[in-house]
Amino acid sequence: MTRTVVVAEAGVNHNGSVEMAHRLIDVAKESGADVVKFQTFSTELVLRSDTPLVAYQRKTGAETMFDLVKGLELGKEDFAALKRHCDTIGIEFLSTAFDLPSLDYLVGELGMRRIKIPSGEAVNVPLLRRAGAKGLPIILSTGMCTLEEIGFALDTLRAARPKEEVDFTVLHCTTAYPTPVDEIHLRSMTTIRDRFGLPTGLSDHSEGFLAAAAAAAMGAVMIEKHFTLDRDLPGPDHRASVDPAGLKTLIDAVRSVEAMLGSGEKGLRAIERDTIRAVRRSLVAARDISAGETIREDDLVALRPEDGIPARDVDLVVGVAAWADFKRGEVLKWPAR
Repeated sequence: MTRTVVVAEAGVNHNGSVEMAHRLIDVAKESGADVVKFQTFSTELVLRSDTPLVAYQRKTGAETMFDLVKGLELGKEDFAALKRHCDTIGIEFLSTAFDLPSLDYLVGELGMRRIKIPSGEAVNVPLLRRAGAKGLPIILSTGMCTLEEIGFALDTLRAARPKEEVDFTVLHCTTAYPTPVDEIHLRSMTTIRDRFGLPTGLSDHSEGFLAAAAAAAMGAVMIEKHFTLDRDLPGPDHRASVDPAGLKTLIDAVRSVEAMLGSGEKGLRAIERDTIRAVRRSLVAARDISAGETIREDDLVALRPEDGIPARDVDLVVGVAAWADFKRGEVLKWPAR
């Protein structure tokens, strides 16, 4: 069975502090995440100064989206240090690039192993083309996307690729922070998988760990989850994130679900062998039966344990002449041969 990749999404929950970003890396590693992900951008290349805040961002107290995002920006040297930290402790570094120079830097200078396309950039053709041209595995988030737009994004990425095959993972996502439980729509993963024939997963913005565990049970190959050092910190994403204990709980739940899913084979398990004889039944004489009598079904009762003729073989016994005397309550056993 394929192991679900858990991406711990630090995002901008460092609040512009590289020290906090390093702490987030340590938390991701300690929690058992496979990947820790940030967001890399130059604010001036992402949005205009008059871009309005969306509802969940207004709660931060920021006056403009530009000011909010600018305060969350880290520099190239910061990301280089974060990448070195990840390499040192053994967790994969990943960062979403929101502009072309950031993408070139992450892949060309930091050697990022795969590319993440966020939901908001799924129809950004220049970024898609640049990403596709890198020839790396691509993770595509699809919040706010129609199936037609997902197909458009995939076609654009494929058209730009330098080689025949590119490894795609498509993440279902509902872009709402936090996402109410009735707006998660996990079955959309199956819809995407069936439509495009690609591995699918979940970028989860709901509260808690239940959606992630359910997604794992439905075959998600990747789960991405925002996390923070403290959900009460100021900033746009903290309230829609899990804290360190919550991240550990989520990852433990995903791993437990993987173990529960098992191999798919059905049969007697070694762990069941001690129980099977105790709970299955043998045929027992319901009355005294004399040798030579024809055994009727009402002459028999099925009782635990299974240490004689199994109850499943009742039709082999009924109508047969008794091969020995059986006292009432005696377990029937076939004669020695």
